[in-house]
Amino acid sequence: MNQGKGIAKEINLKHLYSVIIKRIWIVFVITFLTTIAGWYYISLHKTDPLYEASTNIIIEADPVYRKTLQVIIKDTIVLESVIKELSLKKSPASLAGQISVYNIDESQVVRISVTDTDSKRAVEIANATAKVFSEKIPRILKFKEDKEDIRILSEATENPSPINGSNPNKIILAAMVFGMVLGIGLLFLIDSLDDSIKSESDIEMILGIQVLGSVSSMNNKNIRKRKNNNESGFRGGSIGF
Repeated sequence: MNQGKGIAKEINLKHLYSVIIKRIWIVFVITFLTTIAGWYYISLHKTDPLYEASTNIIIEADPVYRKTLQVIIKDTIVLESVIKELSLKKSPASLAGQISVYNIDESQVVRISVTDTDSKRAVEIANATAKVFSEKIPRILKFKEDKEDIRILSEATENPSPINGSNPNKIILAAMVFGMVLGIGLLFLIDSLDDSIKSESDIEMILGIQVLGSVSSMNNKNIRKRKNNNESGFRGGSIGF
């Protein structure tokens, strides 16, 4: 019983292999087209990488006052000084769009995050913003210096990995694999729709009778091979006689 299953499995594997090899060019063509499509998608949706840098400051104030100070961080009075210090060719409004300010876990720690197309510039803007804010706002609002109401907790460091980066190689590889799977699936679909008789087993299955023999197709190669065999047999018989 197990031997019959093994033979059937071997026959099925041979059939699957023959189906793939017979029209393997279809798989190559579809894989090539999907790979090109993946590359085109990447080139069409290509965006500049964005880098993020963050610095933390401590604002010792009640929650309401702290929120007011967080708003001032992105105000023109602070950002104009940052632009001047770093010689940036940006407007305060444009720079404000790159900066995010939020409180960490309802604590007195406030994070200033900056996104930019240049990772080093993002670090410079984040640190400069925290520095200008911590130096200028206490003087404007007349904080008492001995209380150290605003101070820098940790400076920003460079992060070389973009926050919006997608690996183009992964997209191309996924497109290639998809093309191979689609191509092989199409091969088996074509084979399942093909009603032509391909083997003796197909005849037995359709007619319900056992095939006793078969006649091979004759072509020039077969004719030459049979002729050579006959000549060899004839010469061998003459010598033996």
